[in-house]
Amino acid sequence: MTSVQTPGLSRFNTLPESAARAALHEVCASSAWGGRLVAQRPYAHAEDLFLASDAALAELTAEDLSEAMAGHPPIGRPKPGDPTSSREQRGMAGASEELKAEMLELNLAYQERFGHVFLICATGATGEQMRDAMRTRIENSPEAEREVVRTELGKINRIRLTRLVESPVEQEEKH
Repeated sequence: MTSVQTPGLSRFNTLPESAARAALHEVCASSAWGGRLVAQRPYAHAEDLFLASDAALAELTAEDLSEAMAGHPPIGRPKPGDPTSSREQRGMAGASEELKAEMLELNLAYQERFGHVFLICATGATGEQMRDAMRTRIENSPEAEREVVRTELGKINRIRLTRLVESPVEQEEKH
């Protein structure tokens, strides 16, 4: 970790509250999580933001987690036109039709069992790894699965926050 604040973190620290909330909503759809992070600004270092994110995530209620999960598309079906979900689900891009069909069936069974999308930190994972994780996790109790989801959401949030604070200011202003 460097002791110098990145331009992206400096920009985030100085955004108007509504813009900071919008930027955080792109990271995680939980308004409770985003509100806690905005309220703690400014952050001296990216690690401070990550620790605040982890603490806020640990405090999310089941309802807050549901709100966060609603912002994630099912594995194998990234949101059209959303470069973030496409990038994160790259492991499914070259999957066979058989694997895609199996993932669709597993997604539906998982959603029926738990009432929400299967959430996994898909960055760097192959389609087979995601399928195997879903096969295993569908056997979890709802309580155990909620905690696995919380852990996976933490991984996703950290990756997305890293992109937020490390992106050049000029790049962010183009959006």
